[in-house]
Amino acid sequence: MRTNKENYLQEFIRYVTLNVLGMIGISCYILADTFFIAQGLGSDGLTALNLIIPVYNLMHGCGLMLGMGGASRYSMLKGQGKSEKGNIVFTHTVVTALVFAVFYMAAGGFFAEKISLLLGADEAVFGMCTTYLRTMLLFSPMFLLNDVFVCFVRNDGNPQLSMTAMLVSSLSNIVFDYIFIFIFGWGMFGAVFATGSSPVIGLCILSSHYFRKKNKFHFVKTGVEGKVLGCIFGGGLSSLIGEMSSGIVILVFNMIMLKLQGNTGVAAYGVIANLSLVMIAIYTGIGQGIQPLISRYYGMKQQDKIKKMFRYGLVTVGILSVLIYVGVFLQAEWIVGVFNSEADSMLQTIAEKGLKLYFTGGIFAGFNIVLAIYFMASDRIKPANLLSALRGFILIIPLAFLMAEIWKMTGLWMTFPVTEFLTAVIGVFLFLKNRSRN
Repeated sequence: MRTNKENYLQEFIRYVTLNVLGMIGISCYILADTFFIAQGLGSDGLTALNLIIPVYNLMHGCGLMLGMGGASRYSMLKGQGKSEKGNIVFTHTVVTALVFAVFYMAAGGFFAEKISLLLGADEAVFGMCTTYLRTMLLFSPMFLLNDVFVCFVRNDGNPQLSMTAMLVSSLSNIVFDYIFIFIFGWGMFGAVFATGSSPVIGLCILSSHYFRKKNKFHFVKTGVEGKVLGCIFGGGLSSLIGEMSSGIVILVFNMIMLKLQGNTGVAAYGVIANLSLVMIAIYTGIGQGIQPLISRYYGMKQQDKIKKMFRYGLVTVGILSVLIYVGVFLQAEWIVGVFNSEADSMLQTIAEKGLKLYFTGGIFAGFNIVLAIYFMASDRIKPANLLSALRGFILIIPLAFLMAEIWKMTGLWMTFPVTEFLTAVIGVFLFLKNRSRN
């Protein structure tokens, strides 16, 4: 007969493994573009893509905010036996996602050129930036709805289907990238069209859950309820800030890098930024894996199970962080070479050093992400949002300018690990404070 500990661990492994694989799949949307654009369009293409990534982060962050906030509230209500209220939350979440999509589509249709200039695009990359930005934002309904349904399907007890949707859509992105860029010769438009097509495939797969008998969430007739929207936004705000933090870091680093090393420096940082998205996706997958479990146990008032899931999450972060950094440190030259299609020696040197310094912050970033999701899933919204804000913009922006001014490139690369370390220290204090209150 299995012990309770074995059952908890098995449930943790199932949810976390599936979500980590799925989040890696999502991060491959941009990583696949990075590889194929590097091969097909060279360093200018890499520069253009890196300038656009913050907008993708913002859009994806809004999707995660609605998905995580709505789905975690839905899971809590389901654990309390309040299915009808859970359906109201689901309906509000989907409608809000569509409202957000209208604004993104309008921005892409009417302001793509102005946004490209604001992001720092010069004459060499302006056309590619505008093309990517406009097309990506026109696909915003698909991106946002895909994020929402991935979270709800996972919280409805079907993490396997969520993972399948994310992995299959990402694989299709890779295949489409090759076809559209190299066979059809569509260049930057081909890259973004491949990326925009991926969530369409993901939604088709996820829709199978909605029409199954096991599905527990449905659309219901309801008016706009401010309290429900507040719960969705409040519960998911840390996810938005967490995702935006990657975009804000990229935006600030691009500005500083343009002054220090020009377009080549931005291209080199683009390699690191996109690889770091995969690392952050792994940590986010761990956090999103424990989120449905913690939310459910919180609704059932089972504190001992919440503690077990959180502990398992931290141990997993520690093990994976060591493995990731060892791999990056030993294979930095090869990793950069994969994206350096023009064999640019300056790009190679900058990116190799940056990888080894930047990725030292991985273990602290993983801890902060899991801790923020733990706070959010157990209905402690303020500390979750504070942690995400600290690492997203409160600490990292001033530190980036200060450290780059004093130590130039080395200071810029160390901004990320220093920020994550300081946030982790504050996170430990908040955790101990909340534990003593409980």
